[in-house]
Amino acid sequence: MSDLDGSNLEHWLADMRPRLHAFCGRMMGSAIDGEDVVQEALARAVSGYADAAPILRPEAWLFRIARNAAVDALRRKRGETLDLTDHDAADQNADSAARAEVTLGFTAFLPLPPPQRASVVLVDVLGYSLAETASILETSVAAVKATLHRGRNRLAAPTEPAPVDEQERLRLRAYADLFNAREFDALRDLLAADVQLVMPPHVRRDGKQDVGFYYTRYSEVPILWRMEPVFLDGRPGLLGTDPDDADSRFAVLLDWSDGRIVGIRDFHFARYIMDGIDIVRI
Repeated sequence: MSDLDGSNLEHWLADMRPRLHAFCGRMMGSAIDGEDVVQEALARAVSGYADAAPILRPEAWLFRIARNAAVDALRRKRGETLDLTDHDAADQNADSAARAEVTLGFTAFLPLPPPQRASVVLVDVLGYSLAETASILETSVAAVKATLHRGRNRLAAPTEPAPVDEQERLRLRAYADLFNAREFDALRDLLAADVQLVMPPHVRRDGKQDVGFYYTRYSEVPILWRMEPVFLDGRPGLLGTDPDDADSRFAVLLDWSDGRIVGIRDFHFARYIMDGIDIVRI
């Protein structure tokens, strides 16, 4: 796409969402945190479009926004910074390292400093050229070569998640058992009065009455979705699967307080986050 106008902005951003998540998820080392950054990046793109127009290189513009949103999120979360000027641009071995496996999960990128993360994901995962990557990251091709080389060499297997808290495991197991038995009234009874439901990209509900309808929808669909307790990028959660289609699956996260569910994040409508997520059965 060579240019972008306001009439097709919303449709184009929707089409770009899976690629944007592939970048943001690996920048954050988490499919779930990456989706939060996608939401932030898209909001920034919409609000900043008028001031940026005309946009002749829309993908570079959008990924630059996403890079900055990821950096801000990393700073808030772990105090990390993205300093793209501190490179040895004269690295003579910049082309010698093998390309990173594009199938690597999100957590595999956690050992990399953010500059290396960005270069490896843009070039090896998303297929951008060195020149395109340099434009997105607002740096030189030599700097991209240096960070790409270092990042490729430092990539390691994902760290095994820590053992799940036994109370959390029992809660997830009980929830999954009730869901799989279609005991949706019992699940509604677990909802806190101020529970919040988020189903990216568009569904948000607040309060026990409105969120309770979430289970009504699952009771009405013909697919008998099943839930299984798992680690999702090292985070305890649930994996929703279709017993008749092994490739049809999605992630669910629950937040608890005093034995009540205060938050549900269901990625049924954002299944692109499953491409690269690390799943370990609990």
